[in-house]
Amino acid sequence: MPCHDDRKLFEYIVLDTFQAGLSWAIVLNKRENFRKAFDNFDPNKIANYGFKPVQELESDAGIIRNKLKIRATVTNAQAFLAVQKEFGSFDKYIWGFVNGKPIVNHHQKDSDIGATSPQSDEMSIDLKRRGFKFVGSTICYAFMQGAGLVNDHIINCFRHEAVIQGKK
Repeated sequence: MPCHDDRKLFEYIVLDTFQAGLSWAIVLNKRENFRKAFDNFDPNKIANYGFKPVQELESDAGIIRNKLKIRATVTNAQAFLAVQKEFGSFDKYIWGFVNGKPIVNHHQKDSDIGATSPQSDEMSIDLKRRGFKFVGSTICYAFMQGAGLVNDHIINCFRHEAVIQGKK
């Protein structure tokens, strides 16, 4: 479903950061642990994490303890806040990559779904330019799918049309 809530969009960025190179099942099974460990995905709090909170996260068995990804989350929170300041909201910025409305694909089967798109390529380049980490085109495309910027449900999936119509 299309998401326009900045806090939720930041949550997706955090989860996508940790998903890089891993299965979604691993990350989603730890989602509540991530929520607790990262102050309910509050970018204002995370942006101010210093040495001690980062060190505590690195030893938290409830999350994925990848030092680079933990540090990237702090960096991404800082970049996220800068984007909010520049554009008024992260939502306004990120939805600009799809001209404010979801891309609706009409895939026949799962194997038709790609891992990147021209929009995810552009998003990746711009996010990196703004200081974000772990935002390659594949991660950006996964973010776009999760945040509803692209509808990749195959056409015979009950969610394909429901998402188009805005039904949860």
